[in-house]
Amino acid sequence: MKVLITGSEGFVGRHLREYLSGRGFEVLGADISSGADIRMDVTDFDAVMKSFEQNRFDAVVHLAAVADIPLSMRDPYRCFKVNVYGSLNVLEAARRMGVRRVVVFSSANYYGAPTKTPVTEDTPPNPRTPYDYSKVALENVAWSYHRNHGVPITVLRPWKAFGEYEPGEKMVPRFVKACLASEPIPLFNGGADVTDPYHVDNLCHAVELGLVKDEAVGEAFNVGTGNALSVRELAEKIKQLTNSSSRLETLPPRTPAEATPMKSIPSITKITTKLGYTPQVSLEQGLKRVINFIASKHQNSNTGR
Repeated sequence: MKVLITGSEGFVGRHLREYLSGRGFEVLGADISSGADIRMDVTDFDAVMKSFEQNRFDAVVHLAAVADIPLSMRDPYRCFKVNVYGSLNVLEAARRMGVRRVVVFSSANYYGAPTKTPVTEDTPPNPRTPYDYSKVALENVAWSYHRNHGVPITVLRPWKAFGEYEPGEKMVPRFVKACLASEPIPLFNGGADVTDPYHVDNLCHAVELGLVKDEAVGEAFNVGTGNALSVRELAEKIKQLTNSSSRLETLPPRTPAEATPMKSIPSITKITTKLGYTPQVSLEQGLKRVINFIASKHQNSNTGR
């Protein structure tokens, strides 16, 4: 299967390229940044269409997005242009070229601050930030293409994935670097938010199932492990695994919209029963991989390698 990954140079995209390539998929990456097989801005329809015409993909995994919540607050126009209009361009190209499978990345933020947990796929959206709203809009566009034009859509709503290639300002690498340097661990909102953090390989496994399982078409799936962990508990876990003396530092919320602590835990019953999904990497295994990766990078930089 020849698969296009949009947003291939981002954190999830880099992991997904390695994961799918290792399982025999022919993978091409498209990204606005250099390093991708195809240099492409998803907001440029002509460029998107040209890439589809020239390469004849069997399937598309659509990752390209503005995924930074504070940035979505500062520049909502860019957020909606990329996340909604860019997605529209990819879906239209997929429709015209008869692509056999499109896996669309939504987000747990589709649900916003859930009123009850665990969150099931029929829980109504309750968005808070522009990023959240953009994912609700993206899903509506995707379902329109599926129901009106027969585009074979699968929507994934991932919870908090982390991994080796995650940007340094994100939660897990921030905590790891602070612990390795014996510096304070910064906790927005005091670390009161509760979520389901998991290693990105679990998400890559879900994508693979979305690409190959006929039962995935026309369905939305939560992706996580079904476990609950507060941000403070996650920081404590990383502190323990690194044997660090760092103290936990309470910070205000990143944005006013996030001032009320959020408890968001997924039900993964649907993806488990319908697609046979099971988490591949435990929380501790995943955190150890990231800790070793960051520690190795730090050691190499200190030795000039």
